[in-house]
Amino acid sequence: MADNPQEAAREGGLDAPLRHPIAWRDEAYYDLAAVEAEMERMFDVCHTCRRCFNLCDSFPRLFEMIDESPTGELDSVNKAQYAKVDEACTLCDMCFMTKCPYVPPHPLDVDIPHIILRYRAAKRKANGGQFIREQLGETDRNGKLAKPVAGLANWATARENTPLRKLLEAIAKIDAEVELPKYHSKTATDRLARPIPPDPAGPAFGRRKAALYATCFVDYNTPDTAVAAAKVLARQGVEAELVYPECCGMPQLEAGDLADVAHRAERVAKTFAPWIDQGYDVVALTASCGLMMKFEWPLLLPENEAVKRLSAAVRDISEYVVDIARDTGLAPGLQPVAGGVAVHHACHARAQNMGAKSAEMLRMIPDTKVDLIERCSGHGGTFGVMKDTHPIALKVGKAAARQVAQKEDATLCSDCPLACKHLGQMLSAETGGEGPRQAHPIQIMAQAYGL
Repeated sequence: MADNPQEAAREGGLDAPLRHPIAWRDEAYYDLAAVEAEMERMFDVCHTCRRCFNLCDSFPRLFEMIDESPTGELDSVNKAQYAKVDEACTLCDMCFMTKCPYVPPHPLDVDIPHIILRYRAAKRKANGGQFIREQLGETDRNGKLAKPVAGLANWATARENTPLRKLLEAIAKIDAEVELPKYHSKTATDRLARPIPPDPAGPAFGRRKAALYATCFVDYNTPDTAVAAAKVLARQGVEAELVYPECCGMPQLEAGDLADVAHRAERVAKTFAPWIDQGYDVVALTASCGLMMKFEWPLLLPENEAVKRLSAAVRDISEYVVDIARDTGLAPGLQPVAGGVAVHHACHARAQNMGAKSAEMLRMIPDTKVDLIERCSGHGGTFGVMKDTHPIALKVGKAAARQVAQKEDATLCSDCPLACKHLGQMLSAETGGEGPRQAHPIQIMAQAYGL
């Protein structure tokens, strides 16, 4: 609470939001009755404000439950209905970062994503996890199993393969209409087993070294992203090596398995410690993983020095290129990208509070139209592919897809590859055509360099 009574009584706040450490090791953290009581307290604040009504489907569900209750207040809403609010939450953090005036250090101490996270952890401890979702979240295992049979796996899961996709929908509850990520027989780790030598003429030569955290999605599903990043950094003279010990645990965080996430954080931080000791920056190739390493891991393990050092060393790939540009300037040779680029600023990039670095980076390409889209794609990991929640993902992402369509750009990119795929599929369905080309922002930079 604030020391000054006038400060405590003020409406809203202008202070930078802060978060409390996550007490996942305390038994009280998993007390479902206590969690629901805290949800009721926070939801009541939301009810009196309603500023967040247009962010996602969680808040409209909450407000509709309240408005249709016998008293029109939260006290007559059955707490069992809180599960509906939880179901629609993708932990995107946008309410916490951009809308809510009552986040800590405000005395009302509202943090909806983290109370939803605690709710999931408590339910998981009481009832066990959701088997299918948790199996989908085993990204390293799935990627390693798919690698030797990538062609067969991609054929079996292709949206055009209607019989098998309908079977998959019946068994695994994965919506048959969702375009699923493809696997590769040569992962990013394979393709960059030998680092690309840095260009001695690059402006950052001898000044920067980067350990590229491939992330599970880039390693198994979009290895071209890692290759593009390595080539762009090499062109700047950066000594870059790909390092991928394991998944950051974002799927496990979304499922409420916080102990698993914490153990991953310990192992990954231990792997990166020698690289940091040698002066390497750590560069994450997807926004969700950067967010985990920068912000969520230190909240789970606030006493772990290796995790704190890693958090301080991590940069998003676009953020890193922009930093190089400001420090030494970029290598010459960038050529215009025809047709324009729509840059979707993913929620997990926005939650890093670093600015729209992908758009800032791409605006360094001469004579290239760059349009920034700052609306949620609605995807949210497994949320966007499961039969029960895919319609909500489409509903939430409709505004972003509409903005992309209005820009009429030839290329669509996003800090989040799943968001890019989701929006691209929505656009294709809307127009009946292929829609814009999809890429990661760093791939657009590689294209502009002719790499």
